[in-house]
Amino acid sequence: MAKNTDPDFTGFPAQMSRFLFELAENNEREWFRENKHRYESHVLEPALDFINAMGPRLEKISRHFVAIGKRTGGSLMRVYRDTRFSKNKTPYKTNVGIQFRHELGKDVHAPGFYLHIQPKNCFLGSGIWRPDTDSLAAIRFSIAENSTNWKRARDAKRFVEHFRFGGDQLKRPPRGYIAGHPYIEDLKRKDFIAIAEFPISRIRSPDFIDEVAARYATAKPLMNFLCTALELRF
Repeated sequence: MAKNTDPDFTGFPAQMSRFLFELAENNEREWFRENKHRYESHVLEPALDFINAMGPRLEKISRHFVAIGKRTGGSLMRVYRDTRFSKNKTPYKTNVGIQFRHELGKDVHAPGFYLHIQPKNCFLGSGIWRPDTDSLAAIRFSIAENSTNWKRARDAKRFVEHFRFGGDQLKRPPRGYIAGHPYIEDLKRKDFIAIAEFPISRIRSPDFIDEVAARYATAKPLMNFLCTALELRF
């Protein structure tokens, strides 16, 4: 694997995982205010450096997925939780979430590449999470009509070496599809997201960013299939 030659990113600091662990133990506004300087220097700034350094690597996979290194409104997800409709009223997320979504995507439900960093729960994601009704119908239709292309994407050797499908599934076949359809288990999916787990210790490696880019590259067949189904450029 090629070494990371980008001087702007040489791995996440060890203090990031320490801060996230402590935040989970002290998820309250007063503690966060007192430690916000640690969040800024040990979490926010390194995450933005990672996003900016991923830009050129992402272009080699597809020019239509973007890395936006902004404090708000970019690839980095907010640390503040939306508690309005949740029983969980803790104010802060205890993970780092980064999504490199399609250039035409408006929210987290767009096709994208994802990075999740959390003590004891780190993973990469590729695909689309909770697509809207029309998008989900389009993906299912494409699987049924282009099953050979779907199988080729789903079972690509390098892809299955690293990723496994996750997310929710219907208990019964979706409307319009019979239980005996050869791809019924795929058609029952609500999410078309593939996951690759890794230990949090990897984020400190200077080669971590290249490992991430290499894993994302193995998901190109899946991302191409999903984009084609949704009439998006890949």
